[in-house]
Amino acid sequence: MPTAQFQSSALVGLGIAVLFVVVIMFILSRWRKVGPNEAMIISGGSIFFRRRGFRIVQGGGAFIWPVLEQVQKLSLEIMTLDVNVVDVYTAQGVPVTVDGVAQVKVRGDESAIATAAEQFLGKTPEQIREIARQTLEGHLRAIVGTMTVEELYRNRDAFAQRVAEVAESDLANMGLTIVSFTIRDIRDKQGYLDALGRPRI
Repeated sequence: MPTAQFQSSALVGLGIAVLFVVVIMFILSRWRKVGPNEAMIISGGSIFFRRRGFRIVQGGGAFIWPVLEQVQKLSLEIMTLDVNVVDVYTAQGVPVTVDGVAQVKVRGDESAIATAAEQFLGKTPEQIREIARQTLEGHLRAIVGTMTVEELYRNRDAFAQRVAEVAESDLANMGLTIVSFTIRDIRDKQGYLDALGRPRI
């Protein structure tokens, strides 16, 4: 009799151990991780995260319920954009071409990540860059039209800062922020800028 009880206890213990291993393997198989340079957007039927309809994990891991939830990732890395406008008329009616470069990224706070997720999930990195680039180019074009050639030429830093400040609110509505924006080159086909650069005699 004691032998039968011992065998029964051993079987129960073995069953519990097997069940424990199965549970651990199941959890590990459904565990997803992201690095500090990306965010994981988990959407679906979890009853614990219904405030937005999705939850955000940044630089960590989370358990994903099978069938009920799905995972998409959003990059938080800096995107370098070439921002160019060609033959835009200044306040004096002089057409100029302006080349700039911008560093743009998704802001790291949860609110901005949620906004960016709503705007960009399902889009490729190239599509996101194109949206941000067109936004910056639109503001660049508008501001060039309010300035004189002399202001553009002599105050490039102030010009770049003005573009960044005006574009920031539109980009913030997409969860993006401007890390830096600089003007690389301003030129025209009529020689106006060349004349400004010559020393006055």
